[in-house]
Amino acid sequence: MYDHHQVLKRSLNNAIMSSNHAAAGTGIKGSASNQLYYPTGIFVDMNLDLYVADCGNHRIQLFQSGESNGITVAGNTSLNPTIILKCPSGVILDAEKYLFIVDRENSRIIGSGLNGFRCLVGCYGRGTRSNQLNKPFSFSFDRSGNMFVTDQDNHRIQKFVLMKDSFVLSFNQPKFCSTATWSSNGITSANQSIVGQYPTIIFVNKNNTIYVGNQENNAVVIWQEESVNPTKIISGNFAGLRSLFVTSNDDIYIGDGDKNGRVQKWIAETSTFVTVMNVNSPCAGLFVDIYDTLYCSMPDHHQVVKRSLNDAVMTSNRVAAGTGSRGSASNQLYYPTGIFVDMNLDLYVADCGNHRIQLFQSGESNGITVVGSKSLNPTITLTSPTGVILDTEKYLFILDHSNGRIIGSGLNGFRCLVGCYGEGSQSNQLYYPLSFSFDHYGNIFVTDRWNHRIQKFQLFKESCGTFRMIE
Repeated sequence: MYDHHQVLKRSLNNAIMSSNHAAAGTGIKGSASNQLYYPTGIFVDMNLDLYVADCGNHRIQLFQSGESNGITVAGNTSLNPTIILKCPSGVILDAEKYLFIVDRENSRIIGSGLNGFRCLVGCYGRGTRSNQLNKPFSFSFDRSGNMFVTDQDNHRIQKFVLMKDSFVLSFNQPKFCSTATWSSNGITSANQSIVGQYPTIIFVNKNNTIYVGNQENNAVVIWQEESVNPTKIISGNFAGLRSLFVTSNDDIYIGDGDKNGRVQKWIAETSTFVTVMNVNSPCAGLFVDIYDTLYCSMPDHHQVVKRSLNDAVMTSNRVAAGTGSRGSASNQLYYPTGIFVDMNLDLYVADCGNHRIQLFQSGESNGITVVGSKSLNPTITLTSPTGVILDTEKYLFILDHSNGRIIGSGLNGFRCLVGCYGEGSQSNQLYYPLSFSFDHYGNIFVTDRWNHRIQKFQLFKESCGTFRMIE
């Protein structure tokens, strides 16, 4: 009852119509744990726990069964606030206990995950476009996971289709268990004669085609995993080849910003180059998200920029993360390198100079330190991370450059996966690795830069019982 600041309940099996009981709230508006202020949407789970969208207090309150005092589970007074709400009006809990919230006055739908809350839809400001909402009030999911929203001030019902991994990813995003392990001894997949001195970037596509930046010869070397010789070498007027990304149609995006100030696209169908982004700095990382937005991390400018590849205007770069001034504040970066954008358009940045991984949730300019000494629950120390990958279970994999290793997250925090025996040239060692990628079988490929080689570390299938690569 919005105007009475209370939630009531009665058993439908009770014949007495005057049998209402207070489920939450005192009937007097307030912000104490036993009070509500304009409650709106409600949800009761299988344990009879009651979730209330406490609109006037800008929070979600959980009233556990039989308790009159609520717990703030979302909002700036919650135990671990990761997002600010403004008059939430709807709340749904899924079977995995993830929360979904209509953030009415911010005109968006948000959801919880392993790293806190992130924006799901309506992440581009209030408006009338198909990717915008205007004071939504209620929402619901259909059987396929699609979301329906009453977009109140736009006088319409909007449907947002759940994105299936199958038709958007060009790279291998595996689904690992928390105990996945790899062989400690690597196999040299390519040596200096193929990838040159100090190889930079590696990318493995869904067909297990391997792409490596040969910085010495300013070329992209391409081969099939089972082959020992390159099947194609693409040369161009590159000035330092530090980043590349390959899309599902085999087009290659190449960072060419050292002197030429651009990102080039090699079109597979015509074997020609076109410029797709102008940048005033080398790109240490490139990524193309599910909506064909191109991201470039610019370490020299301490910023990540992006532009839609569907926008014909070449001057349409926008800031994705960082202020442009180096620093360690939540909205700053210091020599960003590897980047990863997930299905929710959340951006993960290997913030090399700050020795941390920063998560910039969609539409947010302030990042959250998810790995590093200043993270909420630090379990590992990074030194100059240069690569980051997220699997479908939200486990993070990080190239810890100056520690010469790759680490991964699990149920008990982070642990070393490969390169765990100190820097060196042995098969179980790495020496200033720079980039890594997974093949279709879950094996790890690493540019072992100062050893002038590509190392392959095989996944132990039995470490998980079953393994699945997203198709």
